[in-house]
Amino acid sequence: MLYVVIIKSLINNSMSTKKNKYIGGDFSNYLAEELKNPRNKALFDEHGRQLEIAYQILQLRRKRQMSQATLAKKIGSTQSNVARMEGGNQNLSIKLLNKVALALEAKLSIQLS
Repeated sequence: MLYVVIIKSLINNSMSTKKNKYIGGDFSNYLAEELKNPRNKALFDEHGRQLEIAYQILQLRRKRQMSQATLAKKIGSTQSNVARMEGGNQNLSIKLLNKVALALEAKLSIQLS
């Protein structure tokens, strides 16, 4: 299942029933509210980790004031590939995540618990 579909579904469901108070706000607040719904929680548990990583890449790239094209060049990829990464539409290998972390001057840490 494509992760962007999950988010679009969450956003569409939220927007269709009420004014979305989270647009332009903190995604974590929006996500916490939407995860109260058991269906959304099940989808997130299944696909959420990759989406979290995708969101972290997006946020860090923006914080570094870097375009998708610039990040793509630094990791030896294309802008459309970076867009897919940030949308949660691509499986991310440790090798690719390491390239992204280096390009964004960040530290990659992976934890199993």
